[in-house]
Amino acid sequence: MSVNLKNAKMIRIYIKEQDEHAHMKLYKYIVEKLKEYNISGATIFKGINGYGERGTANIDIIRLSMDLPVVIECIDEIEKIDKILGELVEIIGDNGLIAVVDVNIVSK
Repeated sequence: MSVNLKNAKMIRIYIKEQDEHAHMKLYKYIVEKLKEYNISGATIFKGINGYGERGTANIDIIRLSMDLPVVIECIDEIEKIDKILGELVEIIGDNGLIAVVDVNIVSK
């Protein structure tokens, strides 16, 4: 069986669950922005713990509040990712990290 490889880009965004932008949870805001740019899909992963430049993700059992790590991942055509990347940098600012990776999409 032969497969086709198509060049694409993957964005991985690392933030915290409690981060906000425009009076909205940042991860929800980012997903809405990805939809506006017609990015083919996104997945949000919630970590159980982690750390980064802004410190350790914490769970406060007493207040039952959580500020766990969140990763948003999307893959799409290079041109579509390039169009949204600048806006994502502005939205996230110092609240997280954005990684962009060249990938291949596999299809029959």
